[in-house]
Amino acid sequence: MKLKSTVVICLLLLSLIPTQAIRAQKSSSTAESRQLNKLVEDYFEERLRLFPLKATAIADSRYNDQLPNFSGDEHRARQRALYTKYRKAIAQINRRRLDSQDRLSYDVFRQEIEMNLEGLKFLDFDGENMVDHLMPVNQFWGLTITFAVLGAGKNIQPFKAVKDYENFLGRVKGFEIWANTAIANMRRGIAAGVIQPKILMERVLTQFQALIVKDAKDSIFYQPITNMPADFSAAQKTQLTAAYTKAINEQIIPTYKKLHDFIQTEYLPKCRTTAGLSAIPTGKERYAFLVKYYTTTNLTPDEIHQIGLREVRRIRAEMEKSKTKVGFKGDLSTFFDYIRTDAKFHPFKTEEEVLDAYRAVEARLQANLPKYFGIVPKSKFEVRATEKFRAAGASEEYNSPAPDGSRPGIFYVPVPDASKYNATRMESLFLHEAIPGHHYQISLQQEQESLPKFRKYLWYGAYGEGWALYSESLGDKLGIYTDPYQYFGMLTQEMHRAIRLVVDTGMHAKGWSREQAIKFSLENQGLSEDRITAEVERYMAIPGQALSYKIGQLKILELRRKAEQMLGAKFNIRGFHDEVLKDGGLPLDILESKMNEWIVNQ
Repeated sequence: MKLKSTVVICLLLLSLIPTQAIRAQKSSSTAESRQLNKLVEDYFEERLRLFPLKATAIADSRYNDQLPNFSGDEHRARQRALYTKYRKAIAQINRRRLDSQDRLSYDVFRQEIEMNLEGLKFLDFDGENMVDHLMPVNQFWGLTITFAVLGAGKNIQPFKAVKDYENFLGRVKGFEIWANTAIANMRRGIAAGVIQPKILMERVLTQFQALIVKDAKDSIFYQPITNMPADFSAAQKTQLTAAYTKAINEQIIPTYKKLHDFIQTEYLPKCRTTAGLSAIPTGKERYAFLVKYYTTTNLTPDEIHQIGLREVRRIRAEMEKSKTKVGFKGDLSTFFDYIRTDAKFHPFKTEEEVLDAYRAVEARLQANLPKYFGIVPKSKFEVRATEKFRAAGASEEYNSPAPDGSRPGIFYVPVPDASKYNATRMESLFLHEAIPGHHYQISLQQEQESLPKFRKYLWYGAYGEGWALYSESLGDKLGIYTDPYQYFGMLTQEMHRAIRLVVDTGMHAKGWSREQAIKFSLENQGLSEDRITAEVERYMAIPGQALSYKIGQLKILELRRKAEQMLGAKFNIRGFHDEVLKDGGLPLDILESKMNEWIVNQ
């Protein structure tokens, strides 16, 4: 009775508020929303001009002939000016007058601007990844690799019209300029003591050697000529063939050779033998920022190290249970060896057999997906082999689709030797890299018409990789972990991500050597020593990135447990998944706030 009286009193009081005041409040809210939406739209457009590769990635062809000098001081100054301008602009908007969706945009935008400004103290951004402009080349990612992937003609750079071919030639000149700046910056790095580990540069030399060919026709950059559209005229084909042959012989190969020779003769002798960032000036500060950037949390390296150790212990205990379940006699290390080497786990003879096996996993998934996902992407999806020049050092990875449907989402699979490809982890890998992992998350984000453009194409590793790793745990429910070895494969993948928390922080914050990191990894997972070595060298090349997977997964699992406990019988797994995905990538603290609100609303 008391509650009813209170409601009546509130309604009476509300009736006394002048209608003009209500209209003014609505009008103000709408004005604030319009101001925010214009601000983020303007930012998105300005940022595309600054990072034209990002425009190409979303099938915006306006800047397909441009490749700015990402490592140059001028480009860094332009970045700083952009972020400073929009930090002032967002401060003028009253967050309290925005609705819930606009508040999400406000919070994400403000955090994004602040993070980018902080990063410019030490690092650079190439439109996709954080890189150190004094250490701009490594064996895992960076423009030396991206440029070759673009030039191969099977990735985001289109080669459908004559104009497309001419556009890429414009980017060739940009690559030459960037390479000259990269060499100058590496010389500055030598003087400042900010230099790469020697082993990483030895891997880079091997990559460059595969790209420095004698005959232009043997170059990966000649592939668009080999695959020219049939509707090009004879004159167009002749002209483009001559232009590409000239560019390959006189610009592209000489640029890679210049980089190769500089690294081999001048840079490599000065490189360090240490593994982690803590060995270089301001290395601890660099790493602290990267930890925050990639995890979107305030966790310290030491806290993450301890989380990793706890997760390694927990997953080892699960592995022991799986070993017992299959009746294996021997310790866990012997079981690792058995799964890694026994012929029955290596059933493939050709690259195409490996790819077909992944396509079969996709087919098996389809029946159960509607039970766990109410919203599904429209974007098409394909499985492809990784380019040969980088397959030996590459991991399985996902390449996002073009928003206009001109390019599918692509799951890239490196198969240097099909006979050595292990089948036990294929199901969990597919769930992670493809469906419902990256393909669902990225496609749905791009397809949400209600999101402003800057949010449609925003990437947070802790959210995106966290979701993908969480997706691996759904294999039982989705009906594709049909034997204990496939489940053990999932545990192997999860252990791999838990180990990353330990060895990444170990090398970059605790002074671990490369050999210590390899030893710890070998003791706790079943990958080959070659594969583990490549992984450890990846963490050396891109500090902090490997932390995002497990930290993000643990947060999503925590939110799911909370929802299950608070909602009880009202909890719906499909509704939970849809809510996690529908608003696109978010920093973990903003995701948590959003999901807490969703739980209350249920």
